[in-house]
Amino acid sequence: MKYDVIVVGGGAAGMMAAIAAAEVGSRVLLIEKNEKLGKKLFITGKGRCNITNNCTNEDFFANIVSNHKFLYSAYSGFGSLAVQEFFEGNGLKLKEERGARIFPASDHSSDVIFVLVKVLKRLGVEILLNTVVKELVVGSDNGNIVTGVTLKGGKQLDTDKIIVTTGGVSYPATGSTGDGFRFAEVSGHKVLVPKPALVPLMVKESWCVELQGLALKNITIVMETGGKVIFKGFGEMLFTHFGVSGPLILSASSFYVKLGCPQASVLIDLKPALSFEQLDRRVLRDFEENRNKNFKNILGGLLPTKLHSVMIMLSGISGDRKICEVTREERLGFVGLLKNLRLTVVGTRGFDEAIVTQGGVSVKDLNPKSMESRVVRNLYFAGEVIDVDGLTGGFNLQVAWSTGNLAGRSAGYRG
Repeated sequence: MKYDVIVVGGGAAGMMAAIAAAEVGSRVLLIEKNEKLGKKLFITGKGRCNITNNCTNEDFFANIVSNHKFLYSAYSGFGSLAVQEFFEGNGLKLKEERGARIFPASDHSSDVIFVLVKVLKRLGVEILLNTVVKELVVGSDNGNIVTGVTLKGGKQLDTDKIIVTTGGVSYPATGSTGDGFRFAEVSGHKVLVPKPALVPLMVKESWCVELQGLALKNITIVMETGGKVIFKGFGEMLFTHFGVSGPLILSASSFYVKLGCPQASVLIDLKPALSFEQLDRRVLRDFEENRNKNFKNILGGLLPTKLHSVMIMLSGISGDRKICEVTREERLGFVGLLKNLRLTVVGTRGFDEAIVTQGGVSVKDLNPKSMESRVVRNLYFAGEVIDVDGLTGGFNLQVAWSTGNLAGRSAGYRG
Protein backbone atom coordinates (compact mmCIF):
# COMPACT_ATOMS: atom_id res chain seq x y z
CA MET A 1 0.00 0.00 0.00
CA LYS A 2 1.33 3.42 -0.91
CA TYR A 3 0.77 6.43 1.32
CA ASP A 4 0.71 10.08 0.36
CA VAL A 5 2.69 11.04 3.46
CA ILE A 6 4.61 9.02 6.04
CA VAL A 7 5.50 10.78 9.30
CA VAL A 8 8.38 9.19 11.21
CA GLY A 9 8.13 9.95 14.93
CA GLY A 10 4.99 10.25 17.05
CA GLY A 11 5.90 13.10 19.36
CA ALA A 12 4.48 16.62 19.43
CA ALA A 13 5.80 17.67 16.01
CA GLY A 14 4.95 14.32 14.44
CA MET A 15 1.36 14.20 15.63
CA MET A 16 0.79 17.80 14.54
CA ALA A 17 2.41 17.13 11.15
CA ALA A 18 0.21 14.07 10.58
CA ILE A 19 -2.90 16.05 11.53
CA ALA A 20 -2.00 18.93 9.21
CA ALA A 21 -1.25 16.60 6.29
CA ALA A 22 -4.52 14.72 6.78
CA GLU A 23 -6.49 17.97 7.04
CA VAL A 24 -5.45 18.94 3.51
CA GLY A 25 -6.56 15.60 2.11
CA SER A 26 -3.58 13.25 2.26
CA ARG A 27 -3.53 9.58 3.18
CA VAL A 28 -1.16 9.62 6.16
CA LEU A 29 0.78 6.96 8.05
CA LEU A 30 2.34 7.89 11.41
CA ILE A 31 5.13 5.56 12.57
CA GLU A 32 6.28 5.50 16.23
CA LYS A 33 8.98 3.25 17.69
CA ASN A 34 7.46 3.30 21.20
CA GLU A 35 4.40 1.48 22.45
CA LYS A 36 2.42 4.74 22.55
CA LEU A 37 2.41 8.22 21.05
CA GLY A 38 3.73 11.29 22.87
CA LYS A 39 6.03 9.55 25.33
CA LYS A 40 8.26 12.59 25.83
CA LEU A 41 5.27 14.94 25.68
CA PHE A 42 3.82 13.01 28.62
CA ILE A 43 6.70 14.07 30.93
CA THR A 44 7.12 17.67 29.79
CA GLY A 45 6.54 20.36 32.37
CA LYS A 46 6.80 17.72 35.11
CA GLY A 47 3.79 16.00 33.61
CA ARG A 48 1.73 19.19 33.29
CA CYS A 49 2.70 20.03 29.69
CA ASN A 50 3.37 23.73 29.12
CA ILE A 51 1.96 23.65 25.59
CA THR A 52 2.83 27.21 24.53
CA ASN A 53 3.38 30.77 25.72
CA ASN A 54 0.78 33.51 25.31
CA CYS A 55 3.37 36.20 24.52
CA THR A 56 3.83 38.71 21.73
CA ASN A 57 5.48 37.64 18.50
CA GLU A 58 8.52 39.71 19.44
CA ASP A 59 8.84 37.98 22.80
CA PHE A 60 8.47 34.56 21.20
CA PHE A 61 11.40 35.09 18.87
CA ALA A 62 13.44 36.64 21.70
CA ASN A 63 13.09 33.32 23.55
CA ILE A 64 14.46 31.25 20.67
CA VAL A 65 18.17 30.63 21.22
CA SER A 66 19.13 29.12 17.85
CA ASN A 67 18.01 30.29 14.40
CA HIS A 68 14.90 32.26 15.34
CA LYS A 69 14.62 33.83 11.86
CA PHE A 70 14.15 30.38 10.36
CA LEU A 71 10.82 30.16 12.24
CA TYR A 72 9.20 33.31 10.83
CA SER A 73 7.03 31.50 8.28
CA ALA A 74 6.20 28.52 10.50
CA TYR A 75 5.19 30.71 13.44
CA SER A 76 3.20 33.20 11.37
CA GLY A 77 1.22 30.29 9.93
CA PHE A 78 0.57 28.51 13.22
CA GLY A 79 1.51 30.63 16.24
CA SER A 80 0.57 30.56 19.89
CA LEU A 81 -3.01 31.74 19.40
CA ALA A 82 -3.58 29.16 16.67
CA VAL A 83 -2.26 26.42 18.94
CA GLN A 84 -4.57 27.51 21.75
CA GLU A 85 -7.52 27.62 19.35
CA PHE A 86 -6.66 24.14 18.08
CA PHE A 87 -6.68 22.56 21.52
CA GLU A 88 -9.65 24.50 22.85
CA GLY A 89 -11.57 23.80 19.65
CA ASN A 90 -11.01 20.12 20.26
CA GLY A 91 -12.30 20.18 23.80
CA LEU A 92 -9.22 20.88 25.93
CA LYS A 93 -9.63 23.64 28.51
CA LEU A 94 -6.52 25.78 28.97
CA LYS A 95 -5.23 28.16 31.62
CA GLU A 96 -2.55 30.83 31.75
CA GLU A 97 0.01 31.00 34.54
CA ARG A 98 2.89 33.28 35.52
CA GLY A 99 5.13 34.17 32.62
CA ALA A 100 2.22 33.82 30.14
CA ARG A 101 2.71 30.05 30.15
CA ILE A 102 -0.26 28.05 28.85
CA PHE A 103 -1.16 24.70 30.45
CA PRO A 104 -4.12 22.33 30.22
CA ALA A 105 -6.55 23.34 32.96
CA SER A 106 -6.39 19.79 34.31
CA ASP A 107 -2.59 19.96 34.74
CA HIS A 108 -2.39 16.59 32.98
CA SER A 109 -0.22 16.15 29.90
CA SER A 110 -2.21 13.00 29.15
CA ASP A 111 -5.16 15.23 28.25
CA VAL A 112 -3.05 16.99 25.60
CA ILE A 113 -2.04 13.65 24.10
CA PHE A 114 -5.66 12.43 24.23
CA VAL A 115 -6.80 15.39 22.12
CA LEU A 116 -4.06 14.85 19.53
CA VAL A 117 -4.81 11.12 19.24
CA LYS A 118 -8.55 11.83 19.01
CA VAL A 119 -7.98 14.21 16.09
CA LEU A 120 -5.59 11.79 14.37
CA LYS A 121 -8.20 9.04 14.51
CA ARG A 122 -11.00 11.35 13.38
CA LEU A 123 -8.96 12.31 10.32
CA GLY A 124 -8.22 8.68 9.49
CA VAL A 125 -4.48 8.79 10.09
CA GLU A 126 -3.09 5.27 10.24
CA ILE A 127 -0.80 4.71 13.24
CA LEU A 128 1.93 2.09 13.54
CA LEU A 129 3.31 1.65 17.09
CA ASN A 130 6.32 -0.42 18.19
CA THR A 131 7.71 0.06 14.69
CA VAL A 132 11.29 1.11 13.98
CA VAL A 133 12.26 2.87 10.76
CA LYS A 134 15.70 1.62 9.80
CA GLU A 135 16.37 3.93 6.87
CA LEU A 136 14.87 6.25 4.28
CA VAL A 137 14.67 5.09 0.70
CA VAL A 138 16.16 7.78 -1.52
CA GLY A 139 16.21 7.35 -5.29
CA SER A 140 18.58 9.19 -7.60
CA ASP A 141 17.22 8.36 -11.06
CA ASN A 142 15.60 11.77 -11.33
CA GLY A 143 17.67 13.67 -8.79
CA ASN A 144 17.64 12.94 -5.07
CA ILE A 145 14.06 12.16 -4.13
CA VAL A 146 12.65 10.19 -1.21
CA THR A 147 10.37 7.29 -2.13
CA GLY A 148 9.79 5.34 1.06
CA VAL A 149 11.10 3.89 4.30
CA THR A 150 12.59 0.55 5.23
CA LEU A 151 11.47 -0.87 8.57
CA LYS A 152 13.53 -2.94 10.94
CA GLY A 153 13.05 -6.45 9.62
CA GLY A 154 13.33 -5.37 5.98
CA LYS A 155 9.78 -4.41 5.02
CA GLN A 156 9.59 -1.37 2.73
CA LEU A 157 6.73 1.14 2.70
CA ASP A 158 6.30 3.39 -0.34
CA THR A 159 5.18 7.01 -0.14
CA ASP A 160 5.19 10.31 -2.01
CA LYS A 161 6.41 12.42 0.93
CA ILE A 162 8.19 11.78 4.24
CA ILE A 163 8.30 14.01 7.32
CA VAL A 164 11.00 13.22 9.88
CA THR A 165 9.99 14.25 13.40
CA THR A 166 12.13 11.92 15.50
CA GLY A 167 13.23 14.51 18.06
CA GLY A 168 16.75 15.03 19.37
CA VAL A 169 18.70 12.97 21.90
CA SER A 170 17.48 14.47 25.18
CA TYR A 171 15.68 12.07 27.53
CA PRO A 172 16.82 9.03 25.49
CA ALA A 173 14.64 6.75 27.62
CA THR A 174 11.64 8.19 25.77
CA GLY A 175 13.01 6.96 22.44
CA SER A 176 14.89 10.11 21.40
CA THR A 177 18.05 8.36 20.27
CA GLY A 178 19.12 10.48 17.31
CA ASP A 179 17.55 8.41 14.51
CA GLY A 180 16.62 11.54 12.57
CA PHE A 181 20.18 12.83 12.69
CA ARG A 182 21.36 9.57 11.13
CA PHE A 183 18.65 9.73 8.44
CA ALA A 184 19.70 13.29 7.63
CA GLU A 185 23.44 12.60 7.46
CA VAL A 186 23.07 9.49 5.30
CA SER A 187 20.93 11.43 2.84
CA GLY A 188 23.48 14.24 2.53
CA HIS A 189 22.37 16.85 5.06
CA LYS A 190 24.64 18.72 7.42
CA VAL A 191 23.93 17.91 11.06
CA LEU A 192 25.32 20.20 13.73
CA VAL A 193 26.74 18.29 16.69
CA PRO A 194 23.91 17.66 19.19
CA LYS A 195 24.46 19.15 22.66
CA PRO A 196 22.36 19.01 25.84
CA ALA A 197 20.48 22.29 26.41
CA LEU A 198 18.10 23.54 29.09
CA VAL A 199 20.27 21.39 31.32
CA PRO A 200 21.60 21.64 34.91
CA LEU A 201 25.11 23.02 35.33
CA MET A 202 28.10 21.65 37.20
CA VAL A 203 30.16 24.09 39.26
CA LYS A 204 33.65 24.19 40.74
CA GLU A 205 32.75 25.34 44.27
CA SER A 206 32.61 22.41 46.70
CA TRP A 207 30.40 24.30 49.14
CA CYS A 208 27.45 23.89 46.77
CA VAL A 209 27.04 20.36 48.13
CA GLU A 210 26.14 21.84 51.53
CA LEU A 211 23.26 23.71 49.89
CA GLN A 212 21.80 20.68 48.11
CA GLY A 213 18.02 21.02 47.90
CA LEU A 214 17.96 24.76 48.64
CA ALA A 215 15.69 26.70 46.27
CA LEU A 216 16.23 30.42 45.90
CA LYS A 217 13.27 32.51 44.71
CA ASN A 218 13.05 36.07 43.44
CA ILE A 219 16.75 36.31 42.73
CA THR A 220 18.70 37.62 39.75
CA ILE A 221 21.54 35.78 38.06
CA VAL A 222 24.07 37.06 35.56
CA MET A 223 26.18 34.61 33.56
CA GLU A 224 29.35 35.94 32.02
CA THR A 225 32.36 34.54 30.23
CA GLY A 226 35.44 36.40 29.10
CA GLY A 227 34.04 39.58 30.61
CA LYS A 228 30.92 39.38 28.43
CA VAL A 229 27.42 38.95 29.84
CA ILE A 230 25.67 36.09 27.98
CA PHE A 231 22.54 35.78 30.14
CA LYS A 232 20.67 37.76 32.76
CA GLY A 233 17.40 36.75 34.37
CA PHE A 234 15.11 37.01 37.39
CA GLY A 235 13.37 34.05 38.97
CA GLU A 236 14.23 30.79 40.72
CA MET A 237 17.18 28.42 40.97
CA LEU A 238 18.08 25.28 42.88
CA PHE A 239 21.30 23.96 44.42
CA THR A 240 22.11 20.29 43.79
CA HIS A 241 24.81 17.80 44.77
CA PHE A 242 26.73 18.61 41.57
CA GLY A 243 25.98 22.31 41.12
CA VAL A 244 22.86 24.24 40.18
CA SER A 245 19.56 23.78 38.38
CA GLY A 246 16.10 25.37 38.28
CA PRO A 247 14.40 27.60 35.68
CA LEU A 248 16.98 30.41 35.64
CA ILE A 249 19.92 28.06 35.38
CA LEU A 250 18.31 25.96 32.66
CA SER A 251 17.75 29.06 30.54
CA ALA A 252 21.31 30.27 31.14
CA SER A 253 22.65 26.86 30.14
CA SER A 254 21.38 27.15 26.58
CA PHE A 255 23.46 30.29 25.98
CA TYR A 256 26.43 28.67 27.70
CA VAL A 257 26.16 25.60 25.45
CA LYS A 258 25.73 27.83 22.38
CA LEU A 259 29.17 29.33 23.00
CA GLY A 260 30.80 25.92 23.18
CA CYS A 261 30.75 25.55 26.98
CA PRO A 262 33.68 27.75 28.06
CA GLN A 263 34.38 28.33 31.74
CA ALA A 264 31.84 30.85 32.93
CA SER A 265 30.76 32.65 36.08
CA VAL A 266 27.28 32.88 37.53
CA LEU A 267 26.73 35.90 39.78
CA ILE A 268 23.74 35.56 42.08
CA ASP A 269 22.07 38.66 43.48
CA LEU A 270 20.24 37.43 46.57
CA LYS A 271 18.57 40.82 47.11
CA PRO A 272 17.80 42.24 43.65
CA ALA A 273 15.07 44.57 44.93
CA LEU A 274 17.68 46.62 46.79
CA SER A 275 20.65 48.55 45.44
CA PHE A 276 24.02 48.00 47.08
CA GLU A 277 23.59 51.23 49.06
CA GLN A 278 20.04 50.33 50.15
CA LEU A 279 21.10 46.87 51.23
CA ASP A 280 24.08 48.26 53.11
CA ARG A 281 21.78 50.60 55.04
CA ARG A 282 19.55 47.62 55.85
CA VAL A 283 22.50 45.54 57.09
CA LEU A 284 23.91 48.48 59.04
CA ARG A 285 20.57 48.93 60.77
CA ASP A 286 20.53 45.23 61.71
CA PHE A 287 24.08 45.51 63.00
CA GLU A 288 23.30 48.55 65.12
CA GLU A 289 20.22 46.92 66.63
CA ASN A 290 22.16 43.75 67.48
CA ARG A 291 25.59 45.10 68.43
CA ASN A 292 26.19 42.57 71.21
CA LYS A 293 25.01 39.49 69.33
CA ASN A 294 27.25 37.09 67.45
CA PHE A 295 27.41 37.47 63.66
CA LYS A 296 25.91 34.01 63.07
CA ASN A 297 22.85 34.92 65.13
CA ILE A 298 21.70 37.92 63.09
CA LEU A 299 21.50 36.29 59.64
CA GLY A 300 17.98 34.90 60.03
CA GLY A 301 16.31 38.03 58.69
CA LEU A 302 18.55 38.14 55.64
CA LEU A 303 19.09 34.58 54.45
CA PRO A 304 17.61 31.07 54.44
CA THR A 305 19.04 29.01 57.29
CA LYS A 306 20.82 26.63 54.92
CA LEU A 307 22.87 29.53 53.54
CA HIS A 308 24.17 30.75 56.91
CA SER A 309 27.26 28.59 57.30
CA VAL A 310 28.33 29.06 53.67
CA MET A 311 27.92 32.83 53.78
CA ILE A 312 29.82 33.02 57.06
CA MET A 313 32.66 31.02 55.51
CA LEU A 314 32.74 33.10 52.32
CA SER A 315 32.56 36.42 54.18
CA GLY A 316 35.63 35.63 56.27
CA ILE A 317 33.81 36.91 59.36
CA SER A 318 33.81 34.43 62.23
CA GLY A 319 30.31 33.39 63.21
CA ASP A 320 31.22 33.95 66.85
CA ARG A 321 32.41 37.54 66.30
CA LYS A 322 30.39 40.18 68.09
CA ILE A 323 28.63 42.50 65.67
CA CYS A 324 30.25 45.49 67.38
CA GLU A 325 33.65 44.07 66.36
CA VAL A 326 32.84 43.78 62.65
CA THR A 327 34.64 46.49 60.68
CA ARG A 328 33.09 48.70 58.01
CA GLU A 329 35.20 46.97 55.34
CA GLU A 330 34.00 43.56 56.51
CA ARG A 331 30.38 44.72 56.47
CA LEU A 332 30.72 46.11 52.93
CA GLY A 333 32.35 42.86 51.85
CA PHE A 334 29.41 40.92 53.27
CA VAL A 335 26.93 43.18 51.44
CA GLY A 336 28.91 42.61 48.24
CA LEU A 337 28.59 38.87 48.80
CA LEU A 338 24.80 39.20 49.09
CA LYS A 339 24.72 41.09 45.80
CA ASN A 340 27.29 38.97 43.96
CA LEU A 341 27.52 35.39 45.15
CA ARG A 342 29.84 33.86 42.55
CA LEU A 343 29.84 30.34 41.12
CA THR A 344 32.24 28.93 38.53
CA VAL A 345 30.55 26.82 35.84
CA VAL A 346 32.72 23.98 34.53
CA GLY A 347 30.25 21.97 32.43
CA THR A 348 26.73 20.63 31.97
CA ARG A 349 24.96 17.45 32.90
CA GLY A 350 24.18 14.96 30.15
CA PHE A 351 21.36 14.34 27.68
CA ASP A 352 19.43 12.25 30.19
CA GLU A 353 18.85 15.44 32.21
CA ALA A 354 18.51 17.89 29.30
CA ILE A 355 15.06 19.15 28.37
CA VAL A 356 16.00 19.77 24.73
CA THR A 357 18.77 19.14 22.22
CA GLN A 358 20.75 22.00 20.75
CA GLY A 359 22.07 21.28 17.26
CA GLY A 360 20.61 18.96 14.65
CA VAL A 361 19.71 19.24 10.98
CA SER A 362 21.12 22.49 9.62
CA VAL A 363 18.43 25.02 8.79
CA LYS A 364 20.50 25.97 5.74
CA ASP A 365 19.49 22.63 4.23
CA LEU A 366 15.77 23.31 4.73
CA ASN A 367 13.27 25.65 3.10
CA PRO A 368 11.81 27.75 5.94
CA LYS A 369 8.57 28.29 4.00
CA SER A 370 7.79 24.58 3.76
CA MET A 371 10.27 22.62 5.97
CA GLU A 372 11.23 20.66 2.84
CA SER A 373 14.82 19.58 2.39
CA ARG A 374 16.91 21.48 -0.14
CA VAL A 375 19.01 18.31 -0.56
CA VAL A 376 16.38 15.58 -1.06
CA ARG A 377 13.04 16.32 -2.71
CA ASN A 378 9.80 15.39 -0.92
CA LEU A 379 11.63 15.01 2.41
CA TYR A 380 10.65 17.28 5.30
CA PHE A 381 11.93 17.79 8.84
CA ALA A 382 10.15 19.29 11.86
CA GLY A 383 10.54 19.66 15.60
CA GLU A 384 13.59 19.05 17.76
CA VAL A 385 15.46 17.20 15.02
CA ILE A 386 16.08 20.66 13.47
CA ASP A 387 18.78 23.00 14.79
CA VAL A 388 16.27 25.27 16.55
CA ASP A 389 15.84 25.48 20.32
CA GLY A 390 14.26 27.87 22.80
CA LEU A 391 14.11 28.70 26.48
CA THR A 392 11.74 27.25 29.06
CA GLY A 393 8.15 28.50 29.12
CA GLY A 394 6.43 26.59 26.32
CA PHE A 395 8.66 27.86 23.53
CA ASN A 396 10.12 24.52 22.46
CA LEU A 397 6.70 22.89 22.20
CA GLN A 398 5.53 25.88 20.19
CA VAL A 399 8.43 25.25 17.80
CA ALA A 400 7.24 21.65 17.49
CA TRP A 401 3.63 22.66 16.79
CA SER A 402 4.60 25.39 14.29
CA THR A 403 7.17 23.42 12.29
CA GLY A 404 5.09 20.24 12.42
CA ASN A 405 2.03 22.05 11.13
CA LEU A 406 3.96 23.72 8.30
CA ALA A 407 5.68 20.49 7.26
CA GLY A 408 2.36 18.64 7.35
CA ARG A 409 0.50 21.21 5.29
CA SER A 410 3.37 21.47 2.78
CA ALA A 411 3.84 17.73 2.35
CA GLY A 412 0.13 16.96 2.45
CA TYR A 413 -1.04 19.51 -0.11
CA ARG A 414 -2.33 17.62 -3.17
CA GLY A 415 -2.61 20.55 -5.60
